[in-house]
Amino acid sequence: MIYRKDKYGNEVSQLGYGCMRFSKKGTSIDYEKAEREILRAYELGVNYYDTAYIYPGSEECLGKILNSNGIREKVSIATKLPQYLMKTREQIDKTFQEELRRLQTDYIDYYLMHMFTDFAEWEHLQSLGIEEWIAAHKADGSVKQVGFSYHGDTEMFLKLLDAYDWDFCQIQYNYLDEHSQAGRRGLEAAGERGIPVIIMEPLRGGKLVNLPEPAMKLLREDVHHYSAAELGLRWLWNQPQVTCVLSGMNSMEMVEENIRIAGDAAVGSFTENDFAVVERIIKIFKEREKVGCTGCRYCMPCPKGVDIPGNFYYYNLMYMESKSSARFGFAQAMGIRVEPGFASQCIQCGKCEQHCPQHLPIREKLKEADKALRPLPYKIGINVARKFLIKKKK
Repeated sequence: MIYRKDKYGNEVSQLGYGCMRFSKKGTSIDYEKAEREILRAYELGVNYYDTAYIYPGSEECLGKILNSNGIREKVSIATKLPQYLMKTREQIDKTFQEELRRLQTDYIDYYLMHMFTDFAEWEHLQSLGIEEWIAAHKADGSVKQVGFSYHGDTEMFLKLLDAYDWDFCQIQYNYLDEHSQAGRRGLEAAGERGIPVIIMEPLRGGKLVNLPEPAMKLLREDVHHYSAAELGLRWLWNQPQVTCVLSGMNSMEMVEENIRIAGDAAVGSFTENDFAVVERIIKIFKEREKVGCTGCRYCMPCPKGVDIPGNFYYYNLMYMESKSSARFGFAQAMGIRVEPGFASQCIQCGKCEQHCPQHLPIREKLKEADKALRPLPYKIGINVARKFLIKKKK
């Protein structure tokens, strides 16, 4: 196992165990199977285990495994405060204490504010006294390090990075998401600030494992004969700003294979040929695109707040992956912001088209994107989610 350093010089295995996808036995987690897999990962050097309050049964399962096998003190636990549910300081206290009970521990190594999409969510937590709360729990040792996980656009991420003295952060990042959400700009900005970055969805929830057949053919014919998963993981570990890559491992084969890769995938080990293969795979995905937007953002800012590149990114994603996953991603990353970036906000002023290097018919394509991304059931769902969540951010 290769180890990287956190903000305070502690060694973190560059492969982390994501505990959201434990195998099920009926409707419950298959504890015995999860135990075998976690213990094997521990034996082979994994020391970072990521869970969350809202992952059903995950905290309890992880806590029981670590404690019953006497390894709690030998690993790091990362878990998360569901900030979107918090209305009072008392709720924060109650939720945290419940997490400690579930995990059978008296401290959390890496504690995250879960799923920021908007700066207003941090402001809401500040209004509840979160900074004082963090200081108190760091002082008594019940929280070692504090960070946040993120699903939003790059600009908001950069703003959050500078809003607090974070110990680490967690972003969705892979070679298809290189220029979306926090993206490479966000990754490098965190690196410049000395903030370690934990990677989630390194393989897009399996989308970068089950590649289109032309892409799989490329891999079969390539000199390395990497699997699709190995290519994606090695691409990430080649970047020095990446501290740890989470994998939701739920088979012994997956544990063994990922740890094998993590054993020699060092910074600088990705070759020019490897980069060329990734670019060709990206091209195969992009051949399915509806809009040739490069995400350069020369069209921004829109005077009415439309997130033009964001709309086009998720519109293209509908045809590169699946309509349902793209619509869900759109709703999560853009729909529940305090100030959403819906294409329907466009007033047809045309300023964006004057600055587009690709000379795209942006206004026309925004109408198409909005119709595709927000059919009536999704409009209703987003509106309901906004009523439930936005009031907690204000």
